[in-house]
Amino acid sequence: MSRNQGEETGRRIRRLQADVRELQSRVRLTRVLDAIEDVGTQVSSLRQRVGDLRARGYVFERTLEDRAANLEQHWPPLRQQVRRRLEQETALLRSDLVTVEGLSQEVETQAMQSAGIEPLLHQAERAVEAVQDKARAAADSIAGMYDEFAAQVRDLAQHLAHVEWTLSQVSEATFNLLPVEGVIAAVRATWSRESEDSPQGVLFLTDQRLLFEQKQDIATKKILFITTEKERVQQLRLDTPLSYVDTVLASRKGILGHEDHLDIAFCAQAEHRHAHFHIDGQRSEVWQEMVGRAQAGDYDRDRAVAINEHVAERARAAPTRCPVCNAPITQAVLRGMDRITCEYCGHIIRL
Repeated sequence: MSRNQGEETGRRIRRLQADVRELQSRVRLTRVLDAIEDVGTQVSSLRQRVGDLRARGYVFERTLEDRAANLEQHWPPLRQQVRRRLEQETALLRSDLVTVEGLSQEVETQAMQSAGIEPLLHQAERAVEAVQDKARAAADSIAGMYDEFAAQVRDLAQHLAHVEWTLSQVSEATFNLLPVEGVIAAVRATWSRESEDSPQGVLFLTDQRLLFEQKQDIATKKILFITTEKERVQQLRLDTPLSYVDTVLASRKGILGHEDHLDIAFCAQAEHRHAHFHIDGQRSEVWQEMVGRAQAGDYDRDRAVAINEHVAERARAAPTRCPVCNAPITQAVLRGMDRITCEYCGHIIRL
């Protein structure tokens, strides 16, 4: 055997030894076991998370509790089946590992002998590859037993995380929701304006309004173009009743179409006639659909907490003309409002 051949054989032996050590961990299917436990941890937290959202004021999606309870109910028997299968596959793989370890030890024993090691080394390498393939196949097979269930858990957990973030943004906002107003969603957004500043912040959708709050750090001092001081600017820049929204158009822009944009047109009574938002982290088509559903009252029908009928009736019974100057009331009356102001004479009308 030449020197180069000897060096190559040495590298192969060292690689074989490393592969066997890695295989000793892989045949225990540790990653699969960890993934199963992760699913169980997520499942066990779902109902508590839903309860926390209700306590924080999230009133929509009345089926959330049932979805969480259903997943929690179905996980124990499924987990038992998966664990039983995992134990079976692990036992088979460990049996194969014994053969591989024996071949590896033989290779190590004959490593100092140049003659006759090549066939044995080749056999050991092929044996390692075979067990590696079996371990991958076993992991894939076990994952296939619960991947659909895990996807449902993951989807619900991600949705709850977004609602949690939305409620956190509401709790930090400079504005207050009306007594019976419920927030539906929030998203990071930039209000793109050609001739003015383009504030960054959060776009909110409630069952009655569309709001945008600027929430960003503005540089107040720079040295050689490097920002050395910042100031947090947080203020409500848009507050519009949904009845003032005429159209919402979703679009995808950017070189690869990865940017989500919303073009919103408002009616004549609104403060702004148009607004263009670049939203970050959610699909613009989803927002277009959500605004349409909110305007149609779909979210009212999907409430877990019923609307206070007295409050709703008070809004419905609001006067359409000012009792002092008889001018028409043009202001949108929202549920939860306790007063409106006549824009002609300034009279405050209590509801």
